Amino acid sequence: MSETQADYGRLVAELERFLKLRSICVGMKLFEDVKEMEAIPGVRRPKSIHTTDQVVAQATRLGWTVGITGDDLVGEQCRSVVGLGKADAEWLSGKHMTGVWFASDADSARHQAAMHLVPRERYRALAVSPLASGRLDPPDIALFYATPGAMIYFINGLQWSEYKRFDWSVVGESACADSWGRALKLGEPSLSIPCFAERRYGGVLDDEMLMALPVDHLRKAIAGMQALSRNGFRYPFAQYGIQQDVRAGMSVSYPDRASSNG
Repeated sequence: MSETQADYGRLVAELERFLKLRSICVGMKLFEDVKEMEAIPGVRRPKSIHTTDQVVAQATRLGWTVGITGDDLVGEQCRSVVGLGKADAEWLSGKHMTGVWFASDADSARHQAAMHLVPRERYRALAVSPLASGRLDPPDIALFYATPGAMIYFINGLQWSEYKRFDWSVVGESACADSWGRALKLGEPSLSIPCFAERRYGGVLDDEMLMALPVDHLRKAIAGMQALSRNGFRYPFAQYGIQQDVRAGMSVSYPDRASSNG
């Protein structure tokens, strides 16, 4: 095992320990050269046309390393989010979504304009692989699915030091633009509520949310969760009881709450 694999393996093991993940944490990487993507050890190339959701699912649910070009994806909606499409005027009009997801051409166009897109014409390929494999060295971002409870604990870890408020948006359908699209474009932690397409075609479970972020932010969150765990805050959250006197529980963290209601 290489030093890189060991490092990523430790990160994933800690993430799984803290969040009790039910699927695999993966890395995603864009390539300017298709041959560089095809040279990844063990990479699988699709034999069918897919959505990007399906490609991500093959990594997160099956543990595969999958490489694609825009030709492997079903349409511009998938291609453009990751910079492999044209994002031309016709696509930006959103007319293909009028009467499907939105009431008017104007609504569809506003939706398209609201999406986070990787700048086009630079990249020619993309790969997704289990992060612990170390096959994408380094990945542009890491991705993982988790329950809302696990996600807020992870966010608490991100905010342990150098606190900042996170302001995330919900584009609605095409929510991959809120997660991997935003993280690839901005290099920031990006949380999303997966959309219909992700759940229908990508196997995302009803109680799952998606976090996409650079690996350095993953390290920061894990360090924060280690600190929270030492303070007695752990996931899954132990239920205290909705009718109990709260002071005994809160006084463990806030001693002044032991005998007061202030």
